[in-house]
Amino acid sequence: MRPTLPDLREVIDEYQSAYASGLLTNSGLVARLEGAVAERLGVKHCVAVSSCTSGLMMVLRALGLSGEVILPSFTFFATGHAILWNGLTPVFANSDLDTWNVSPGDVECQITEKTSAIVAVHLYGNPCDVPALERLARRHGLKLIFDAAHAFGSTYRGKTIGAFGDAEVFSLSPTKLLVAGEGGLVTTNDAKLAAAVRAMRNYGDVGAYNPEWLGLNARMTEFNAALALRGLSLVDAKVRRRNAIARIYTELLSSLPGVRFQQTHADDTNTYKDYSIHINPGMLGIARDALAHALLRENIETKKYFYPPLHQQLLYAKFHDPARNDLSQTEYLADGILSLPIYESLPDETVRAVAETLKNIVESRSNRSAPAA
Repeated sequence: MRPTLPDLREVIDEYQSAYASGLLTNSGLVARLEGAVAERLGVKHCVAVSSCTSGLMMVLRALGLSGEVILPSFTFFATGHAILWNGLTPVFANSDLDTWNVSPGDVECQITEKTSAIVAVHLYGNPCDVPALERLARRHGLKLIFDAAHAFGSTYRGKTIGAFGDAEVFSLSPTKLLVAGEGGLVTTNDAKLAAAVRAMRNYGDVGAYNPEWLGLNARMTEFNAALALRGLSLVDAKVRRRNAIARIYTELLSSLPGVRFQQTHADDTNTYKDYSIHINPGMLGIARDALAHALLRENIETKKYFYPPLHQQLLYAKFHDPARNDLSQTEYLADGILSLPIYESLPDETVRAVAETLKNIVESRSNRSAPAA
C-alpha cells in the first residue's frame, strides 16, 4: 500500500515553530494533536504515544491487571505482545465468522476467577459488538480495552470509535488512515488512567525526578504530531475512498462460490484498513496459498492478515489449552484469509483488474479440473 499524506510544505509549516524553539518532542504540537483528537472523537482524554503497542502496554499496566486477559487469537501479534510484556496470561477466544471480530459469546465462555480484562480488536476497522462486550465486562467486573489500531475513522451506530470501554488505543503508522510516521493514541474518559499513561510515556516521571510508575520512553515527537495534525482533515475522504474500493471488490467477487466477505452492520462505518476475503477451497476449487501465488505471478501482491492465528505462533502456543477452548473456528477463518490491495490512490480500474484477474485464475483452474465431455 501507499499512504496518502498531506502536502510536505504544510507539515513543515506546522513543524517550524517546534524546530525553532528546540522543543522537538512531547510539546506544543503533541498537545494540539491530543486536543484535536479528543474533540473529534468525543472523548475526555487523548494521550499521544510512540506506538499503539506501547499504548496498549501502558494502559494494561496502569489498570493494575493480574492473571488472565481474554483476547481474540485472530489478530496482529502486537495485541498479544502487550499482554505478555505485562506478565499477564493471554487466553484466546474465537472470532465471529461474519464480522471476524471476537465473539462475545466465546469470550464469556473463557472467563474464570483469574480473568481481569478483555482486549477486543476492531478488526480491519470493523467495529466490535461494543454493547455486548461492555455488558460482559460490567457483569463480571472486568476491564475492557479496545485495540483500535485499524479504527481511526470507524463508527459504531453513528458514534465515533474512541470513547468505548476503559480505553481505546489507535495506531498512526504508515498503513493506517491517520498517519504520523510512527505513533499511537490512547483515548479514555478516565482521568486517572490518562494521567497514569501520561506519566508512563515519560519513564513514569511526572516532573519531580521521582517516578510514580514503571514507565518507558514512549513519547511522540513534534514532527510526528505535525504530520498527524495535517492529516486529520484527510481521514473522512480516506474512509469514503476505501469503502468505495471495498464495494467494487465485493460486487465483482460475490459471484464466486466459496468466497466470504467481512460483514459490517449497515449503521456502522468500517475503515477497511485492510480488505480481506475468506476462501473455502473446497467450494472455490483453489486453495488460498495457491491463489496468492497465482496472483503474485500476475504482479498482484496479497497478504494473509492474520495467519497463523496467535495460538499457533511460537510465542503463544504454550498458552493455548485445546481442552479449555476449541479454536477450530478461528483456525478455519485464518486458514482462508486473503488480503487484497487497498489504498486511497488505487484507481478503480486497477481494483477491477485485480478482481477480474482473481476471477480468471479461479475460472481457469475450474476449467482444467472439469471432466472432458
